[in-house]
Amino acid sequence: MEIITHQRIDQGLCGRPLEVAPGKSRVALETMAEMAADDTGLVHGGFVFGLADYAAMIAVNHPNVVLGGAEIKFLKPVRVGETVTAEAAVTEEKGKKRIVRVTASLGAVPVFEGTLTCFVLEQHVLA
Repeated sequence: MEIITHQRIDQGLCGRPLEVAPGKSRVALETMAEMAADDTGLVHGGFVFGLADYAAMIAVNHPNVVLGGAEIKFLKPVRVGETVTAEAAVTEEKGKKRIVRVTASLGAVPVFEGTLTCFVLEQHVLA
């Protein structure tokens, strides 16, 4: 399935799509030294959230999809050099609103979970 949203995303910062299907996606992020929050190699949570956001956007896969809100939990830390994989699934559609459930893991170990509220607009948010 062709990705028709967020086409200029830097996949090094937000993840590389592995699977895209109607209402679903799977995206992997290989963490880099530039993502470290400190000298221990702890990856800043914003990069994991960016991965989850991107996975949600391509699960909706509409050119005018935007994030409206999120309820999230960080479950475990991520270290530089680890690859985090996010899976997203649209669980509800009502008008322009889409509810997307996202989980991210290091292998079988969950590190993030959240429910993201997305909106499909009639025109681009900046139009």
